Amino acid sequence: MTKGHEITIAPADVHVEVKLGGQKVAESDRAIRLDETGMPARYYIPRDDVRTDLLEATAHRSTCPFKGEASYWSVKLGDDVYENVVWSYETPIPNAVGIEGLLCFYNERVDLAVGRHTQPDSQAAATS
Repeated sequence: MTKGHEITIAPADVHVEVKLGGQKVAESDRAIRLDETGMPARYYIPRDDVRTDLLEATAHRSTCPFKGEASYWSVKLGDDVYENVVWSYETPIPNAVGIEGLLCFYNERVDLAVGRHTQPDSQAAATS
């Protein structure tokens, strides 16, 4: 790991709700919070708590030296498609095994409510 760079993975212990286009796409009391140096807190949600029927797998992949390779999904709501807004580490590196197979949404591209605190999707843009 890069000196000074850390990730911390722990139960969020709060209610997490994700909305896109005004529609609830995930809701969980079992989310895992990942804190990473220089990044906003991310909430990884069990698949059972996500509307996976709205997800479409994409070919997009990314690699993080601290978590491993991520797979991505878009969310399709009617004619609106939110490209690559969800990701998961299906086989993370050992230091990140606590998020294995869980789904995470970009905080800045969805309406994310954590406990009573909401982050609006001011940057969310639907692409047809």
